[in-house]
Amino acid sequence: MKMDSIIDAPIKIRKGEELDILQLETFLKDEIKGLSGPITVKQFPSGFSNLTYQITANDRELILRRPPFGTKARSAHDMAREFNILKALYSVFPYCPKPYIYSQDKSIIGSSFYVMEKLSGIILRKNLPDGLAFTPEQAKTLSRSYLDIQHQLHSIDYKSIGLEDFGKPTGYIKRQVEGWSKRYRNAKTDDAPDFEDVMTWLDKKQPSDCEKPGIIHNDYKLDNVVLDTENPTKIIGVLDWEMATIGDPLMDLGSSMAYWIQESDSAELLAIRTLPTHIKGFLTREELVERYLKKSGLKIDSFNFYLVFGMFRLAGIAQQIYYRYFHGQTKDKRFAMLIFAVQILEKEAKKIMLKT
Repeated sequence: MKMDSIIDAPIKIRKGEELDILQLETFLKDEIKGLSGPITVKQFPSGFSNLTYQITANDRELILRRPPFGTKARSAHDMAREFNILKALYSVFPYCPKPYIYSQDKSIIGSSFYVMEKLSGIILRKNLPDGLAFTPEQAKTLSRSYLDIQHQLHSIDYKSIGLEDFGKPTGYIKRQVEGWSKRYRNAKTDDAPDFEDVMTWLDKKQPSDCEKPGIIHNDYKLDNVVLDTENPTKIIGVLDWEMATIGDPLMDLGSSMAYWIQESDSAELLAIRTLPTHIKGFLTREELVERYLKKSGLKIDSFNFYLVFGMFRLAGIAQQIYYRYFHGQTKDKRFAMLIFAVQILEKEAKKIMLKT
């Protein structure tokens, strides 16, 4: 198998998302020990939120993260927060990349940003890349590992690593329902569904606060984990910590399951999938939830609330991004299709509501 054909690779920077390389090079050489030689910068083309660039200096590769241009929801792109959780987690959670430096000096590249180590490996996208295939047993192994690492994160004693004030677990569900409802309404465009029935249902069906709050990633999905090139069923890293906080692990799991499209789903859901979780062998959402509940010891009557919330939240994220495209704040044509995902997610959320 030719590994360089399946490793996520950066490309030429998209128009309008360039960085001031001279300013950046001066700053990095002053702040990061041992960095030498001229730097080159490329951009990773995937993802819809914070922008990710690869910096190369001689044989050293670093990753730079910055907020998107034309950001509307600035609270969702807090570089300092993302950097600080990596600093706290790096010594206790072996899947974190090492953080190097954070800067809020906008004179360098026009925004705050941080730089971390690059974790080299495979990142799965919508379809498996040429040269990579999973047997059903391998897909099952990866599914289990994916779920177990999420549970491992949730189980960390966050107080012992200085993250006691990183979030407020009491009232977390209520704040999430109210907060995402407000964000969705603020980002709604004329062609978007109103989601009012879903928001009303979520408000009425809120469960009690989780008895075991923990560190939650809040965007834990298969394309935010890095796989070992020698053994693609092995996860070696977890990326994109911008929305991490202290909260309800089941809400985190619900958000993850909203991305986990399976073979038995509707044709519409399968049409908007962004991950290859539909292939034979990957565990179903029901199997993953059952495994999580067994490992965590948590007891619930139904997972439907958490899954509906996950789908609504995913629609809210997509709508916020689409809002930027709709109003001309970004010209990235990938964003034009997000409105269809928002519409489909409303239909699917309502189907689940009827089962409860």
